[in-house]
Amino acid sequence: MSASRADVLIQDPEDFTPPLRRDAARALAAGLFVRWRSAGARVCVRINSLHEDGTLDLSHVVPAKPDFVAYPKVATASDMRDLDRAITAAEEQAGLALGSTGILPVCETALGVVNVREIVAASPRIRYALLGAEDLAADLMAERSREAVELDHARRRFVLECRAAGVEPIDAPYTFADAEGAAQEARYARRLGYRAISLVRPDHTAAILAALIPSEVEKAQAQRMVEAFETARAARSGHSSMASGSRCRLTLTPRGCSRSRNRLAESRLPTRPTGPAGRGLLSGGRGRRQTG
Repeated sequence: MSASRADVLIQDPEDFTPPLRRDAARALAAGLFVRWRSAGARVCVRINSLHEDGTLDLSHVVPAKPDFVAYPKVATASDMRDLDRAITAAEEQAGLALGSTGILPVCETALGVVNVREIVAASPRIRYALLGAEDLAADLMAERSREAVELDHARRRFVLECRAAGVEPIDAPYTFADAEGAAQEARYARRLGYRAISLVRPDHTAAILAALIPSEVEKAQAQRMVEAFETARAARSGHSSMASGSRCRLTLTPRGCSRSRNRLAESRLPTRPTGPAGRGLLSGGRGRRQTG
């Protein structure tokens, strides 16, 4: 897990851990977080619902100082307000600075996707939101497929709502085994506006990072577009043009220049992000998840 190059690693005492093994998973948290941080990753833990073992999970893992607490099947803003209060109580008990633990809402139901703007506004701890895949498809009563057409509307709406709310959207994981399928889906997600993607197989990390990070050709093209626009602006021209890869020419506008600047900014993002602008991956394993 630590060697996967994922940016964030997630311990999962919920879905990936059978109930009878959750006590053992909680006991592993402190040591696990130290090892993951020594590998350069940020640390997250996906707890159970507060109506189940969530409060017990927090009492064990918050003293180990996770960067984020992921919460499954978030449906309403009240879910996040309740979690914020529970984390605050755990931070007070552990003697930690209040507000030091972030919240990652996992929107994996139809209601959660529809309510995501209200959900992320419910706590200042929230800077990211994660879209689910399998549970969301089940809630939609959709047929799951590698092409993920059943998730397309939710994926598009989710990135739109998150951008409008000012938080970073994390795309749903590709849950099939083939790395090429994961890379193809990552390239599509990037076109939609996602800069962070979740995953459940560590062996997909390299393919997804390659899909998310602009290539040298893309960076050079973006740099030429920015330079051409700046030259035109200096000459007080309303627009400029440059040769494309074909025999036609591209007209450059302020909006087009902004897209090129965004592409260049993406290429300079750190491998290990420290804020909402970071490129993140989430990956899961037995009893543990990772975010890369």
